[in-house]
This record gives sequence, C-alpha cells and structure tokens, in this order.
Amino acid sequence: MPAETPPTGNHTGRSAQPAMRASHADRDRVAELLRIAAGDGRLTADELDERLEAALSARTVDELADLTVDLPPVSQSGGAVTDVKDLLRIDQKWATVKRTGRWVVPRRIELSVEWCDVTLDFTEAVITQDTLRIDLDMRGKTLTLITGPGITVDVDALALEFANVRNRQTQDAGTPTTLRVELAGHKSFGRVVVRPPRRPAGRWIRRGTPALPSAD
Repeated sequence: MPAETPPTGNHTGRSAQPAMRASHADRDRVAELLRIAAGDGRLTADELDERLEAALSARTVDELADLTVDLPPVSQSGGAVTDVKDLLRIDQKWATVKRTGRWVVPRRIELSVEWCDVTLDFTEAVITQDTLRIDLDMRGKTLTLITGPGITVDVDALALEFANVRNRQTQDAGTPTTLRVELAGHKSFGRVVVRPPRRPAGRWIRRGTPALPSAD
C-alpha cells in the first residue's frame, strides 16, 4: 500500500516565518530617506506626503522597503543618514525668482542675485526640518519671506548696505516653532520684507460691509 502524502495546503508543521515587525527607528529612518529624496527632486510634494503617511503607519519592515524600492540607496552609518544633499543654489540676474505653493524646503539656500525680486513663500511649503539657513549675496530689489504660524525669521547675522528690513511677522505666544529661518550674508540696496500671507480681498469686504435690512 503506497504511503499517503499530506495535502499541499495543509501543513501540520510550523507555518512560514511571519514578516519582521518595524520599530520606531525603522520608520524614522525611512521617513528621513523619503525627505532626502524629495529634497533631491525625486519625489513630488504629494508623493512625499503619501509615503510619509504610509511609513509612519507601517507595521512590517517589508512595508517600509516598498516605499523606497524605486529610490537610490543613501549611505548610512549606525542608522544615521550621512549623505544628505540639502543645498539649493539660486544664481540669477535681472529676473524674478519665486518659490511658492508646495515646494520642499531644504536645509540651506545659497541665494546670489542681482536686481531680482525674490519671493520665498512658506505658507504651503513642505518643511522637513526645523532650521533653514539662507546665505544671501543680493544686490537691489526686494527679498520677500512670507511666513505662517510657527515660522520665525532671524536677521541678526545679515549685513545691510543701503538696505532695510521690514519685519512684520507676528507669532502667538503658545505657537510652537516649526521652522526657524536664519538669514546671513550681505544685502545691498533694496529691502528685505518678512510678512504673513495677505488676507483675501473677499474677507475684508465681508467683514467691513454691514448687513442689509430685511425687505419685510
């Protein structure tokens, strides 16, 4: 009588090894890799938001690996990222420079411009760290920094020559700082303006227009 072979799908022994659970450090490491990729221009702001949300809720190492499978490896030592490309250089003359909408804020900006209006709008920007240093070499025109809640600007290290600073930023005492912008370098002629976003015209009209009497 031939020996019986147990059904293929009904093993009585140990089941396949389960996927390894992800730790907080694993999630943080992948989140940092995603932020670096976004800073390099490999991910859009929407892709970064989507993958960060998935990384922070991932339960296994395999789920985390899927989030970086299409990204180049980043050299690491002891779990800390050491190869960080986080510098944005802007070199321009006689033009308009703008960073608005959902742009990814790097750790440092080198801004070398002549007779250019420059606007850096942080109200919808993707902020991946708590400090941004702007090394400025700017002649003429206006540098405008549009801030939001939790964003502060420090101009103490900025040297001015025939230029002035108009700092209109306001912060509530209980609002935590999410981004500190440090301005350093040299600004000659023109001005630096730090301000919150402008209120839409419709809001001013609604607030300033009295209610009409009813037609009863």
